[in-house]
Amino acid sequence: MSGILAFDLGASSGRAILGRLTDRRIEIEELHRFPNDPVQVGHRLHWDILRLYHEIKQGLLKAKLKGMEPISLGIDSWAVDFGFIGSDGGLLGNPYHYRDRHTDGMMDRLLAQIPASEVFARTGIQFLPFNSIFQLYALKQADSPLLRQAEHLLMIPDLLRYFLTGDMFHEFSNATTTQLYNSTNGTWDDELLRRVDVPASWFGEVLNPGSAAGVVRDSVRAELGIGAVDVFAVAEHDTASAVAAVPAVTRTFAYLSCGTWSLLGTEVERPVLTELAQQLNFTNEGGVGGTYRLLKNIMGLWLLQEWRREWERAGQSYSFAELIMLAERAEPFALFLDPDDPLFLFPGEMSSRIQQYCRQTGQKPPDDTGGIVRCILENLALKYRYVLELTEKLSGHVFGGLHMVGGGIHNTLLCQWTANAIGKPVWAGPSEASAIGNLAVQWIAKGEFRDIWEARRVIRDSFPVTEYEPAMTTDWNDAYSRFLEKMRMGSFNFGKR
Repeated sequence: MSGILAFDLGASSGRAILGRLTDRRIEIEELHRFPNDPVQVGHRLHWDILRLYHEIKQGLLKAKLKGMEPISLGIDSWAVDFGFIGSDGGLLGNPYHYRDRHTDGMMDRLLAQIPASEVFARTGIQFLPFNSIFQLYALKQADSPLLRQAEHLLMIPDLLRYFLTGDMFHEFSNATTTQLYNSTNGTWDDELLRRVDVPASWFGEVLNPGSAAGVVRDSVRAELGIGAVDVFAVAEHDTASAVAAVPAVTRTFAYLSCGTWSLLGTEVERPVLTELAQQLNFTNEGGVGGTYRLLKNIMGLWLLQEWRREWERAGQSYSFAELIMLAERAEPFALFLDPDDPLFLFPGEMSSRIQQYCRQTGQKPPDDTGGIVRCILENLALKYRYVLELTEKLSGHVFGGLHMVGGGIHNTLLCQWTANAIGKPVWAGPSEASAIGNLAVQWIAKGEFRDIWEARRVIRDSFPVTEYEPAMTTDWNDAYSRFLEKMRMGSFNFGKR
């Protein structure tokens, strides 16, 4: 039995998904799922990159033990983080986690030297404090020894792919997220690299999604007892893979990739580099087929996940079904908060941060579990409407509804409240969008699909989509007015650089 493998690494878990094409239908099977927990060492937060590489090999091994013979694989993951390779070809240190605080204040310091308008005009990327450019600047300011020993810089999927194949390449969708890639010229931006004072030699060839990127090396094949497996550079930013899997009917569509982060936007042929796009702090990240993803990051279900972890550490455990039930019973629209406030960015006690936010904005904090969960989900839905309307303004398109993909669609309450908030239908599915998009790009590379639009048609026919119609629109419109009022009062300030 043969198929292809997608390794889809999220900020909290990873999975190995086997894909097959049968009678113009896609069949997927989860072979391996594993946690992706960051590791705190002293005051630094790292990714356990070697554990992730081990889990990828376990995915290959499980395919073998089930009698599967994958003929190719691709890896996608989160963006912005990276590792360094030394002169001997070995990894230098564990990559920093984007939520590590070594970048505190670095965005403001660097933008005091390079105008934000110039950075945006060159890259088209939104300003977030953990972008790769600010991580590198932070390491430079700290005089990190890593910089003196480094010969190459590889983003997380590039790094894992290098471990597997021994070949070093960058990939377009993830390269754009560094805020060091010139979206107009289609190359690494030498001027920005010079201004940050890092060598251009660290940044090599950039492959488009669907490019061949090597073969699993002999040592790995001998270790696992497997045959040759081709490795492709897919859309290696997991959101790019998720957008590739959006089962859109029309060429103009809006999407929301919903998980730890929420990313809402539309697909465009060219970056939108207007002054308004910069003012609204939108981003233009690479996509499949030379497209760009005009979108905005929203903090997403991180707030709920971190709050839940806090309670689990205290010995109280809630299932998601219990949390949804409690949220439905809580008082509606009791609190308005911006999920993207910097207060919520870092790991820690989320309930106390929500209480602090309430004190700062003159609101009464929720006094029970249901109230906290409800305020998080309601305000996410309201923020989705806000960003959707800005996306329409920037793109010049009015969207008939919103495609929701990713693991967040299992939260049916959030899906329904999103439809209520935007006053338009929400089409939810597929949930494993990043893995499916990863597979689709491999099949395009192999000639199984003509292009991404043929792939989307097959995805649409292969996986269920649940439609949520808006309800209680009068109440939600009133709530949205109060949400906007808080924004106008200046309480919500994240990402307005």
